[in-house]
Parts: sequence; C-alpha cells; structure tokens
Amino acid sequence: MLLCLHRMITLSHHSSLHHHNLPLQNFFRPPSSSKRSNTRAAAASSSSMQSFPHLQPSHRDLMSDLLSAVEARLGPTLLPSSVPPDVLSFSNQQGTSQGALDIRSGAPDSAVDFILQSWLHCKVPIGDLNITTLFAFLNASVDAPHLVLEFIQGGPTSLILLMDLIPRKDLVLHPEYLDEIYDKTHLDKRRQALARLPQVSPYISSSLYIRSVLSPTAISVNIDCGGEGESGIEEIILLHVGPAAKDIVGIWLDLCTSRTRDLGEAERAEMVRRDTLIKNKTVEIDLAANLPRLFGSDVVDRIVREIQKAFRI
Repeated sequence: MLLCLHRMITLSHHSSLHHHNLPLQNFFRPPSSSKRSNTRAAAASSSSMQSFPHLQPSHRDLMSDLLSAVEARLGPTLLPSSVPPDVLSFSNQQGTSQGALDIRSGAPDSAVDFILQSWLHCKVPIGDLNITTLFAFLNASVDAPHLVLEFIQGGPTSLILLMDLIPRKDLVLHPEYLDEIYDKTHLDKRRQALARLPQVSPYISSSLYIRSVLSPTAISVNIDCGGEGESGIEEIILLHVGPAAKDIVGIWLDLCTSRTRDLGEAERAEMVRRDTLIKNKTVEIDLAANLPRLFGSDVVDRIVREIQKAFRI
C-alpha cells in the first residue's frame, strides 16, 4: 500500500464508490494442526490465487507462488483471518472498481505482527488499473526487516514494481545491520539486474515519506514493453521480475527465522517506536487521506478500522 494509492489518485477520477459484496475466498486458509490439513490448506490457497481476477497469467502465477511460499513457511505461526466479508471484498455499485483485502496476525509466539494482502482493480481514464500488494510486518521479538511487494499495472504492456525489505533500524547508526541484512544477502544484485534491462527505468514516488522509509536496495522501477505488446511484459515477469521477487521473499523468510538473537529492552523499544510511526503514517497518508476519493467514506471506514485493529494503533 506504500505506492498504490498515490498512483491511483493520479490516474483515477475523484468519484465516490460504494460497497457491494463479491464472492472471494481468503488469500490464506487458517492453519491446521495436521500436516495433511496444512497441505490441503496450502493447495486451496494456491488454487484460489490461480483464479485471481484480472491479472495476466504470468503475474497471477507469480502471486500464487509468492503467497504459497509465505504460507508454507509461516502459515502455522499465523492466526486465522478475522476480516469481515465486507472488507474481504468490495466494489462500486457499477462493478467497474473492485477490491479485496485480507489480514492475518501472528500467533502469540510468532515473530509475525501481521501479513496483509490486497488487490484492487479499477477502470480509469487510461484503461484498467490492477494493483496487488503483499505487506508483511514483524514484531519486536526479532529485528529482521519488514517485507513489501507491490505490483501496479496500468496497461497490458507496463508495470510499476516496488519490492523492498524495509529496515527496522537507522542504517547510519547501525552499519552492522546494513551489512548483515542488505550487503551479505546480495540484495542489491536483484535491483542491478532489473535496472540493466532496456525496458526498465527508475520509478520515483512523489512522496518523500515513502522514499525515506525504503532501504538502499529497494527495487522501485517502471517497466514499459511498448511495441513488444502483452507478450513482452509476460516475458519480463516470467524471466526477470518473478525470479527477483522469489529471491527477495526467500531471503526475508530466512531472516525471519535466523535473526533470533536476544534484543535489549532499549533496542526493542526503539524498534516499536519506529514501527508504530510507519503504521500511523501508512493509515494517515495512504488510507485515511486518499481512499475516500476512491471508495467512499462508508467502505473506507470499514477498511481503516480493520487495518488499525491489525496495526494495533
């Protein structure tokens, strides 16, 4: 949600939208106590994502793979979703703009604070706008970074991409954190590889706040395949974006489990303060300020209420 609402405000009309229920399965099924049930739940989740509406095949397959990877590693440590049906899916009365949002919080002994997944599909003056988001926040039991992946597609041949592991500490004050999280994991190689493609150019958000939150290795790019058509963007996602996204999610999942060292009280308190500021700004800037222009106050009140509950703010 770090980029999508700023982009949507730019591209869409300022019309009020109203809620209408649409059938939608949860992105993740609740964890099960048995391995067999866990396998069935993961398969059901993957099946649900395979039918993900509006996305091109390679993009849909990538989202399925990413969500399945997170579910396989963290699913047993997550609580079942408690998001109500009118937030799990919503749309305007005409059915031209639709959205879905699901949030799962971590169990008491989990390093996960919450995992938020969402998709938005809106018909705007330039065409169809499709946005998919995966936002994973950790708690103060570990100092591993947060995860954000956002895919913003405003046409069949273009894509804005944001992928990052959001720092939990000031990287100037904690150079060892910079070295361990971003240098030794070779995260910047994924950014460099994408940057070398002729179809890729930097995407610079207009929000200084967003730019200040991201890490030095953040991938924030615009991919434009132009005359190559839909097959061009499909190939880019399949051969370049997909492998980079899977690597980044894999690195994040490893960090979630490997950074289990004891943290001092002052260190935890500073992380909580930083995390709380990010949560508050996300609601203040991205949600409360911009969403009403797109979905109307009734829908936004429900969405913001659920997100604030998960954020504990």
